[in-house]
Order: sequence, then structure tokens, then C-alpha cells
Amino acid sequence: MEATTSPFKIILGSSSIARRKILAEMGYEFTIMTADIDEKCIRKEKPEDLVMALAEAKADAILSKLQTISNQEKDDEQKILIAADTVVVYEGVVREKPSSKEEARQFLKDYSGGHAATVGSVLVTNLKTGFRKGEWDRVEIYFHTIPDETIEKLIEEGTVLYVAGGLIIEHPLILPFVKQVVGTTDSVMGLPKALTEKLIKEAL
Repeated sequence: MEATTSPFKIILGSSSIARRKILAEMGYEFTIMTADIDEKCIRKEKPEDLVMALAEAKADAILSKLQTISNQEKDDEQKILIAADTVVVYEGVVREKPSSKEEARQFLKDYSGGHAATVGSVLVTNLKTGFRKGEWDRVEIYFHTIPDETIEKLIEEGTVLYVAGGLIIEHPLILPFVKQVVGTTDSVMGLPKALTEKLIKEAL
């Protein structure tokens, strides 16, 4: 799909390669800004509340960066900021990025023959009007048994160490062991397309 030149600018508040890829697939051109926040400082009981709070913290951090910049440049163009966050939930417990190879290994062993869920938030802010709205999306993922050698290969390769819950269902090594996804893969990867599209339209 070709990128459309929109009457508004989009800022993606995320350094995630997967989120960039999804937003580009949706046909949008955008710039990237990252939020330097300490995610570990934000704690909520419910995963839905946590991902919303994290997306809001990211958006606020980027807004304060932008205010510093926009004091020098004034423009009337509409700008939309998209912030997002995703966590994995396993047996009711929120999982963020694994803190070590050992933890990543344990996470993957837990998913083997079992199931996990992802809870992801999208928060859209119109920087001109101040409109802000966010929602969350939940996806259930069921796995076949994942062989130990596959788990070791995944850890050796390393990508699983940098994602929430060590979970990448689109990875060629893990894909054959994904039994069922109840929801959309783009949501698991960090940016649910339909929800993002809906929030962008509402923000304009």
C-alpha cells in the first residue's frame, strides 16, 4: 500500500520496529519520537490499567519534549501522536521484558502446550486540539508443545529478550508451534490496526 500524504502529521511514540512496520502497512507516513520513561515505576493491578497508564506516561513524556521544540516553531498543521504499550499475561500475572536468559527460558517453557494473552493499548492525542483517547485490546494465544531445542535457539538468537513476556508469535522459529490466535496478530505485535485507525479518525 502506498503511503498517502495526509493533511495531518503522525508522530509514532515508539522505537518498536514491529509498530513502525504495522503503521507503515496501514499506509501512513510518520516520524518517530521515543519516550524515556522508567516503566518499572508504573504499577497497576490490572494489565488493562497498566498498559493504559504506560501509554499515557509515554505520551506525556513526548509532549513535554515537543513543547520544548514547538516554542521555536509555530505551525498550524494537525499533528497526531500515537503511543502504545503491550504486556503479556500468563495465569493472571503481567509479564514484561525478561530480565535474563534464564527468565526468558522459563517464560517460553511456560507457554509450551499452554496459553498466554497479550493486552495492548493505543493512545491517540491530537496535538493541536488537545483531544486524547485511548483503548486496549486483548488477544489469547494457544501453543503446541515447544521443543527445548527451539527454546534454546530462540534464546541464542536473542530477539525474545527484548519483547514483553519473551513472546514473538511471528518469529519463524515459534510460528509452527502457535496453535491458535484469538484476536489479531498485529495486536500481539504491538499495534492493533483497526483500533489505531478508529482512534485516529476520532481524533481528527
